[in-house]
Amino acid sequence: MKKFLSLAMALVLALSLVACGNSGGGSASGSASGSGSASGSGSGEAGGVTFDHDITMIVPWSAGGGTDTVARKLVENAEKYLGVKINVENVTGGSGAVGLAQLLSAEPDGYTLALLPVELSFLKEQGVYTFDFSDFTQICNINSDPAALAVSASSDFQSVADVVEYAKANPGALKIGHSGTGFLWHLAGGLFADAAGIEVTYVPYDGSSTGNAALMGGDIDAVTFSGAEETALEASGDIRVLATFSDEPMTIFSTDVPTMKDEGYDITLSTFRGIGGPAGMDPEVVAALDEAFGKMSEEPSFIEAMDNMGLGIKYLPTEEYKQLCDETAASMKSVCELLGLSQ
Repeated sequence: MKKFLSLAMALVLALSLVACGNSGGGSASGSASGSGSASGSGSGEAGGVTFDHDITMIVPWSAGGGTDTVARKLVENAEKYLGVKINVENVTGGSGAVGLAQLLSAEPDGYTLALLPVELSFLKEQGVYTFDFSDFTQICNINSDPAALAVSASSDFQSVADVVEYAKANPGALKIGHSGTGFLWHLAGGLFADAAGIEVTYVPYDGSSTGNAALMGGDIDAVTFSGAEETALEASGDIRVLATFSDEPMTIFSTDVPTMKDEGYDITLSTFRGIGGPAGMDPEVVAALDEAFGKMSEEPSFIEAMDNMGLGIKYLPTEEYKQLCDETAASMKSVCELLGLSQ
């Protein structure tokens, strides 16, 4: 399946590049410039850069999902800070590869952007993507949601130490559910197992809802999903969150939950969403967009929407965002190799 996705993505990218070279279609007609002033209807200035028409933001996932909602809520206030609107365009297929390939073939003029997914840190390593974060212009990070290790409320496991003790005494017997082989929450389980020095069995599910149902039904012993996905069941008393993969304790749960670092394992892992563009963007344009998106992330309407979805806001400026991408890619490369996923 992954080989098929990779071949399909490569074909889409090739066709996109040909179309772009023949007609210039799909890219902005003008470039954002450092003219320092705005003029005319539908134009605006930010950070000394003039934008003379609307910006397109590609979301490489379907409408109505978490990534799509984050993008749409974020750009509601774009005109306030950029002087132009940002229009969200959903381009789906190939585990996000089709939309990202379209971004790669766009002009690096600041008028075509995308919400870059965390998958760019590990799907090239697995042979699904032919590109990674380094092939794009990274602008800033907007959202971050750490992984969490959870068990059923009826489980005998009361702590991470209990889980590790059982797994060491029964190699391979511990079953950890996740939402897709090779994807982030599978890698979270692998990261934990490696740090703890335990052998486990990984069980894939279609998503957190089916995985959590299996957990509560006793089919598996634990799950690694995002903490945000576990809040409702934790609040209702159906599951117990043993630890999060965050730097600091998360406040979204009804009880105090330690971090993996608190439990003696120096590991962190989060899904994150950032803003990016094609390679080769003007640094002045990048700086202007970075500043504007940072302000958009502080808008009360965006904060409220993210709170309602249980999603975390984590704005990081360009250089810090690049560092996050690099560190995550290095960590995920090791886990992919450990799990036999590297191609």
